[in-house]
This record gives sequence, structure tokens and C-alpha cells, in this order.
Amino acid sequence: MAGKFVIKKVKTGFKFDLKAANHETIASSEVYAKVGSAMDGIKSIKNVVQKVHVEDQTIEKYIPMKCPKFQIFEDKAGEFRFRLKATNGRVIATSEGYKTKESCKNGINSVIKNAPDAEVVEAEE
Repeated sequence: MAGKFVIKKVKTGFKFDLKAANHETIASSEVYAKVGSAMDGIKSIKNVVQKVHVEDQTIEKYIPMKCPKFQIFEDKAGEFRFRLKATNGRVIATSEGYKTKESCKNGINSVIKNAPDAEVVEAEE
């Protein structure tokens, strides 16, 4: 079973989660005003995910890369996270916090593996 994008309505608009085959959330979107904009975000991920660079901002003197790219960073709680930036530099997906950088990299690889062929479904109420 492949991953899927699950679009859901929230108080301020629409957002989506990319779920792995085991139903774990791999990445989440920002909130979009319209469902069509959320669909555009999904299309953007599907289009760029196979040709992105990984920019590890946790290493000293990292080299900034052109978008589209995944950025690995450490949050205030000391956990590792990633964000996926589109060609235009906007953040189109973010991860949960991971205890190790290796787990964070595995999350990125899961997005790369699952996103291209993931079906799009609406969340069940």
C-alpha cells in the first residue's frame, strides 16, 4: 500500500498531511485559504520531490542550496525537523520533531518515496 495525502478542513481553511502506508504522518502542510490551494501544494510536492537537494542547517558552515530543497534544522526543543521549500522558496511541508538527525533523514526519504504516487483523499469527518 502506498502513501496518501489527506486533505482536511480546519477552522481557518484547509491543510493536508502526507501519510505513509502505516498511517503515520510524514509531513504536514501550512493552512491554505481554499481547498484548491491545498491541491496546488500537493501538486507542487509531487513535482519537486524527486529533484530536491537536502540542506543540513545543523552543520557548521553549511552551504545554502537553491530551492526546491529540504532543510534539516534543530528546533528550540533540540529535536530535528525538516521543511520542504518549493521552487519559489515557500514552505510547502514540514515534519514532526525527531530525536535524531538520522530519523529526520529517514522522514525525508519517506516523503521522496511516498509523495510521487500518493493518492489524494479527503479526511473523514
